[in-house]
Amino acid sequence: MSARSDADVPSAVGTEVELEVGPVAHGGHFVARLEGRVVFVRHALPGELVRARLTEAGEGAGYWRADAVEVLRASADRVVPPCPWSGPGQCGGCDFQHVASAAQRSLKEQVVVEQMQRLAGLVVDVPVEAVDGEGVDVERGLRWRTRVQYAVDDAGRAGLRAHRSHEVVPIDDCRIATDDVGALDVTGRRWAGWDGVEAVAPAGGPQPLLVLSPTAGAHRRPRVPDVPPGTSVAVSTANGVDRVRGRTWVREQVDVGGEVRDFRITGSGFWQVHPGAAPVLVSAVLDALVPQPGERVLDLYAGAGLFAAALALRVGASGSVLAVEGSSRGIGDARRSLHDLPQVRLERGRVDAVLARLHDEVEADLVVLDPPRTGAGRRVVEQVVALAPRAIAYVACDPAALARDVAWFGERGYAMEGLRAFDIFPMTHHVECVAWLVPAQRHVLASSRG
Repeated sequence: MSARSDADVPSAVGTEVELEVGPVAHGGHFVARLEGRVVFVRHALPGELVRARLTEAGEGAGYWRADAVEVLRASADRVVPPCPWSGPGQCGGCDFQHVASAAQRSLKEQVVVEQMQRLAGLVVDVPVEAVDGEGVDVERGLRWRTRVQYAVDDAGRAGLRAHRSHEVVPIDDCRIATDDVGALDVTGRRWAGWDGVEAVAPAGGPQPLLVLSPTAGAHRRPRVPDVPPGTSVAVSTANGVDRVRGRTWVREQVDVGGEVRDFRITGSGFWQVHPGAAPVLVSAVLDALVPQPGERVLDLYAGAGLFAAALALRVGASGSVLAVEGSSRGIGDARRSLHDLPQVRLERGRVDAVLARLHDEVEADLVVLDPPRTGAGRRVVEQVVALAPRAIAYVACDPAALARDVAWFGERGYAMEGLRAFDIFPMTHHVECVAWLVPAQRHVLASSRG
């Protein structure tokens, strides 16, 4: 007799169950158990009793997923979500709309602490710091997002995707978007023939930008709806960004440690979406590393050159900054933004490949890493350690990847000397961290003196 497959087992998806909700888990959900099986529950809080609808429930799966559709016993930290599009089956962008702002930061702190202890073996105390910014409603965690990627449904309506789904949820207004993004009125227009619209309204730039993505397989470019006066429009293509009107880039202005500088960001290139994020992260990195005139710095995953600019100003003309970035668009923006800083050298390519290619000529007193969500990885960690820098600053948007890499640094003789966490993504589970590491011997000596 052949074994029964999962396909033969009736699905439990859609079944409603009562669950006692336990601690927060990495990823914006909370841990519960159903007859011994782990269930990750969204829209809940620790200590609550909820009626939850199973959304993923394969018989052979190691865990299930569910949405809390009714709260039978509420946490004191629960609030009415300020956005009507938040909740089960609605927009998947905000995990914590139902949580008071201070409690959101506490939950994120718990996640960072747990990941550091579980993956790096470190016990840390790291309060998540609130971040201010022009126009941001810090108290309620609203009106902070300067870039919003809208999806477009078959009827041409712009909206946001449901959680773990391609389904587009048409909305009237994104409550975490800045007022300047809202003024572009993307959701009030029809975008027939387009697959997506990214609205970019930089805090320091006067001219917003809409970047349109055509539907795959389209033989000709769809009509562009009328947009507010002064708005640039561009189209994202396989070869880059094409201008429709205005310009294909925006200007971001940042205080990089005592000097306000302009950064050019093309199309939907990477930039922090919270108006207060860039200056706060620059300050944290500079405070951690204390760069000195004449030092040599390596800026890995440099993007448009935010950290490279700040570091170049500190090390001065007698120092040097080698900035490595894999995106051709990013390196082009960095070249335009840093052209007046001759001590900066730009190299395009995968970080590990560039470090291998330049192995014999790279020297570094300091290293900054700002990798994507997956982290730097073992090979880059080994390459950085081989340079024997006096200090390393690691900027991370994923605490699990950070903790894993910190553990690898620890195996190779570098100890984490400090860690800060910032709430630059309110209403979501995301948290930004800045860790700094030094040679373990130096760390032990400093600790013994303390």
